[in-house]
Amino acid sequence: MTRLGVRENVVRHASELIGATPLLELTRTGAGSRLLLKLEQFNPTGSAKVRMAREMVLQAERDGALRPGGHIVEPTSGNTGTGLALMALERGYTFTAVVDGHAAQDKVRAMKAMGAQLVRVDSADTDVPSTVERRRVAAEIAAATGAYRPDQHNNPHNNAGYRELAGELRADLSTDVDYLLGAVGTGGSLCGTVEELRRLGSRVRAIAIEPVGSIIFGGPAGRYWQTGAGSPAGFPVGGNVKYAAIDEACQVGDVDAFATARVVARRIGILIGGTAGAAVFAALRRLVQLPAGSTAVVLVCDAGEKYLDTVYDEDWLLARGLYSEAAQQRVHRLFDAYDASLRLAAADARRAEFDDDRALAKTGS
Repeated sequence: MTRLGVRENVVRHASELIGATPLLELTRTGAGSRLLLKLEQFNPTGSAKVRMAREMVLQAERDGALRPGGHIVEPTSGNTGTGLALMALERGYTFTAVVDGHAAQDKVRAMKAMGAQLVRVDSADTDVPSTVERRRVAAEIAAATGAYRPDQHNNPHNNAGYRELAGELRADLSTDVDYLLGAVGTGGSLCGTVEELRRLGSRVRAIAIEPVGSIIFGGPAGRYWQTGAGSPAGFPVGGNVKYAAIDEACQVGDVDAFATARVVARRIGILIGGTAGAAVFAALRRLVQLPAGSTAVVLVCDAGEKYLDTVYDEDWLLARGLYSEAAQQRVHRLFDAYDASLRLAAADARRAEFDDDRALAKTGS
């Protein structure tokens, strides 16, 4: 029986659930600075990248690059692919994902579950992403079939897909975002959010995180296991990495990134991805140095449940030399130090209040 005057909160498509993801305070200092997590795993597909997948597909329709019954092809490490798979099934397209063995297998399984066609490309060394080869194969498929290839590394509608995220940060906070930290792969999530925040009047400082071994910010190329971030040797950095929008860049190694993700899971019960672990690690080390009362936000771009066989699997880490109890203890100590600073600040406040009361009592007598 219909209840008069009651407005239902029901959507008809999963893509309508994109956005409005929560902010969670991870820790704060006695000086009043706080570290917040923008939990993008609460999007459909468990990733921020569904935002840009939607925007790229909708813009391709507006431009006529995608027509009814069309075909999409894209090389992907998984999160962009699951976003494109969702948009393809909702809007009646065929989607082909070009993947390699470096991708988290749960992402690959998710794409297949949503009807994506998978083309696997593997190099002789499966310890590094086959980014260049994936791109070449995707271009060949597009040329042979006439498929639309979004090219997430250079498509400006990747960055544009995060304008809504910036608006959410402005709406959900009573203060400015002083520092925004995020892992950089295509560059869309961090650069797109920062550019829109600044357009809206923010004075945010952008800190980009990449794996040790990535070449985006000029470091030497090397092996890394963080998926969805960084660029390996030989891969041209795309135009969506807006260097002018980034104030600072730093590299975080796999051991520290994965240790941080594991510690966060133990302390707050939320699993985050490995690249988010890298960004949180950088933020934890930086927080104590920030001006009092600062607000720092980390973009947590995907869910840790996709990495139960890797980041959260001790045997997998040990087999690759990536497990370190010492690294986890260092992260625990950072959290403990911030907790201690809060207790000290509270004690100082109580002492000051006591001194004020005594001074008033003496004045009154």
